[in-house]
Amino acid sequence: MSLDNDASRPPFLRPVDELLDSLEVARERGLSAGTASRRLEETGPNRLRKSGRKPWWRVALDQFKSLVVILLLVAAAIAAVFGQLVEAVAIAAALVINAVIGFVTEWKALQSMEALRRMGQMSARVRRDGEEREVPSSELVPGDVVLLGEGEMVPADLRLVEVENLQCNEAALTGESVPVSKTTDPLEDPETPLAERENMVFSGTAVSRGGAEGVVVATGMDTEIGRISAMVEEAEEETTPLERRLEGLGKRLIYLVIVVGIGVAASGIVAGKDLLIMVETAIVLAIAAVPEGLPIVATVALGRGMWRMARRNALVKRLAAVETLGATTVIFSDKTGTLTENRMVLRRVALAAGDTEVSREDGDARFRLDDEDVDPQKQDDLRRALRVGVLCSNAELEDGGGASGDPTEVALVEAGARAGLRRPDLLRELPEEREESFDTETNKMATFHRLEDGFLVAVKGAPEAVLDVCTRVLEDGEETELDDAGREVWVKRNETLAGDGLRVLAVAEKRAARADEAPYAGLTLLGLVGLYDPPRESVKEAIRTCQEAGIRVVMVTGDQSATAANIARAIGIVGADDESAPMGGHELGDLGEGDPERAEKVHETAVFARVSPEQKLSLVGAYQDRGEVVGMTGDGVNDAPALKKADIGIAMGRRGTEVARETSDIVLKDDAFETIVTAIDQGRAIFENIRRFIVFLLSGNLGQIVGVSAAALVNAPLPLLPLQILFLNLLLDVFPALAIGVSRGSADIMRQPPRDPDEPILTRGHWLGIGGFGLLMAAALLGVFAWALLVMKVDTGTAVTMAFLTYGLARLWHVFNMRAPGSPMLRNDLVMNLWVWGAIALCAALLAAAVYVPPLAALLQVTPPNPAEWIVILAGSLVPLVLGQLALAVLGRR
Repeated sequence: MSLDNDASRPPFLRPVDELLDSLEVARERGLSAGTASRRLEETGPNRLRKSGRKPWWRVALDQFKSLVVILLLVAAAIAAVFGQLVEAVAIAAALVINAVIGFVTEWKALQSMEALRRMGQMSARVRRDGEEREVPSSELVPGDVVLLGEGEMVPADLRLVEVENLQCNEAALTGESVPVSKTTDPLEDPETPLAERENMVFSGTAVSRGGAEGVVVATGMDTEIGRISAMVEEAEEETTPLERRLEGLGKRLIYLVIVVGIGVAASGIVAGKDLLIMVETAIVLAIAAVPEGLPIVATVALGRGMWRMARRNALVKRLAAVETLGATTVIFSDKTGTLTENRMVLRRVALAAGDTEVSREDGDARFRLDDEDVDPQKQDDLRRALRVGVLCSNAELEDGGGASGDPTEVALVEAGARAGLRRPDLLRELPEEREESFDTETNKMATFHRLEDGFLVAVKGAPEAVLDVCTRVLEDGEETELDDAGREVWVKRNETLAGDGLRVLAVAEKRAARADEAPYAGLTLLGLVGLYDPPRESVKEAIRTCQEAGIRVVMVTGDQSATAANIARAIGIVGADDESAPMGGHELGDLGEGDPERAEKVHETAVFARVSPEQKLSLVGAYQDRGEVVGMTGDGVNDAPALKKADIGIAMGRRGTEVARETSDIVLKDDAFETIVTAIDQGRAIFENIRRFIVFLLSGNLGQIVGVSAAALVNAPLPLLPLQILFLNLLLDVFPALAIGVSRGSADIMRQPPRDPDEPILTRGHWLGIGGFGLLMAAALLGVFAWALLVMKVDTGTAVTMAFLTYGLARLWHVFNMRAPGSPMLRNDLVMNLWVWGAIALCAALLAAAVYVPPLAALLQVTPPNPAEWIVILAGSLVPLVLGQLALAVLGRR
């Protein structure tokens, strides 16, 4: 909480003395113990609010919220009441398995607030009653004077009152990719973005260099991380497209069940059938209209997708999220650590002779000047510039390939090592005698190195600061005078490098007679070095694949506009010739104000820079309001609210904060954007499989309903008895559908556009397919039944057996009618799926057992057919397959 008496003026706008007076604290003494105690009672502990965790029984209960599941529960109850115990037990077992799988996979996804709270469990060094003390960070109050040192976490939001070369790593909170230098000067603009509040440090960030004193201005939920915590709590977790589609299907099935039950019973009674038999048949057919296998097959298909994704480094925490990624139409991607490597490398060295480009190939640096390779060891000006970058540093390269130190210095030391200028070797040749540490007041750093006849002074720093103290420049191997005109040329070169999204430093040197000489006078400018956070090597291809699949990739970053634009062009989010500037956070305003022109501009923009956590959240909501299915990637605390709000939140597993990982739906173990492409491919295949097995289940069940209803209407014997219908559904609604559910999907699935987010799980074409296939199987059922009675003149019991086997086999072959139109008839994902052949073999064996195992045959009232009857059965069962394949071939050509 905050005790600031002038809430209209944020702390970063106010001079230090004024702020200390308002907080009633003297910097030299800090708060008294009594004052701190009273304030702690008033403001509460410096902790994030503990949100109510969903209990385990709520998670379990949520597994039964789907309309399809509720409908099956009702169906199981009705079956039990009317003595159909086999069907009741089968439905109940399927529902229990479905609930267990869903519960286990979702229980671990409820830790986001715990992760946020853990960030606050630390101690802090404070000054109280004139003495330095260490207290739990939870006991900090506004007005406390906190002391910070290198490597420490910031325990609350502080207004800095004294700094000593202070730099902080704020990437997790702001998206800024490099450590931020801090000052104590008040700022002037009330709209200064969080990433540019240079006189503030924030709870949960880390001190990467130097030390400081700061006064606490906000604790607990009033800190920046607290506001993000509140947004995570308040962000509505969207229901996934699959969940919405299954709900819509459930509503349709309710109407279908009612119509089937009433229609069959009425038709049979009107035709003079026995009332009890027709009521029983109507109930069985009504239950059969509901695909018992749907929830468990959908759950298993999603679970199988989770397993496949885990093998590809994508950990899925929520079952329905597997399919949602396949429906994604736009991906909001953070830049730092997601599209880039989250480390600095040397990109360009601007010398008097021209710009030397630095690239990496197979781990080695390649230096090119005017499109020709140059050897740094033979190019004196380049060698001297790189040498200063290596010497004027505190970074160290480790034997195992790692590095320690400031990211910028690490980049310079690495580039030097690749050019043959290894820091240990240079220090043996030029021992360091003195260091003038980087100072935010001078924006420079210097080191003195012993020579035989004096000292070499190596200097690096902000270009403007270094240029001001340079009197000469290295040009063509000679040191020439640097006048105002020459200095202006270098200022423009600095602006060019910065405009390309590079972080620019100037490097200079001089000779000194003594180690105690002033370091920043009479320097010779060697050049400018431009560094950047490079794009991941494979991300450009991954983005191209997304674009081919009709998925927009939009960069949303807290980093600077020029940096964001440069990376976006390099990886193909925008065209290489696109010079349009990214939209800044200050341009977004309130996306809910209803400005159509701005809303359209926002929707067409591909790069957003300097965006706050609130604006990320608003962007996700604005796109969702336009009907988009939004994926959001991120790795920082600042990404957590948007990760939760998005239809699918994707966090980085290696570099991502625990908050981001716990809030997301999917965690990428390798932090690779291309893993998202693999997951999208899998998600699309899963939805295609779910759609196919629903068509398979409903068309098969419809054939039974039509066949039995038609026989009842003409007062003919029923071709299938109630218990036979239950047996067929128990057998064929699960195993073949499961096999379809684990298919790999169509080969061209990533060349198709995303599905319309408003498209139901079954389109008009699918319902026509269900009707057509259902009529084909009903025709095969009734055709064989009529042939047996009228042509072969067999008794009704034998005719029913032939109809029973015909229908069972027809539904098995019907699996192959679920291939995509246009796919090869003999080489498609279903024919190549060993699970399909295993399901067919198992079901065929069980069908044979139904007629050849006496107890089961007696229960089902069937008899073993003779060879002639088997020929008719097999021929009749193949009719739906043959006609179905012809229809698919015609559709494929169209």
